[in-house]
Amino acid sequence: MLIGFLVALVATSFGCFLFIEFFSTVDFYQSLDLIKEGNLEGKVLVLGAMANFFVFFVFLKKKQIYRARGVLMETFLIAFIVLWLTLFSK
Repeated sequence: MLIGFLVALVATSFGCFLFIEFFSTVDFYQSLDLIKEGNLEGKVLVLGAMANFFVFFVFLKKKQIYRARGVLMETFLIAFIVLWLTLFSK
């Protein structure tokens, strides 16, 4: 499960990076500043976590159930982080 958790963490990070790189008109660090100013961290995390769907189904297809559980655990962790950011970032 630890491998699945770590793979999902990398997939989420890579998904966030890709989203910022492809859909922002300014450079990466300015985008991070704009995201922080606008309290958009949760939204970017959710979009980055979309990569976990791909990783989850790959693990299921290969019948690596415990790794898929690790991906699911990391996805729930991201969901709780987004909930925390939504409730307490005002």
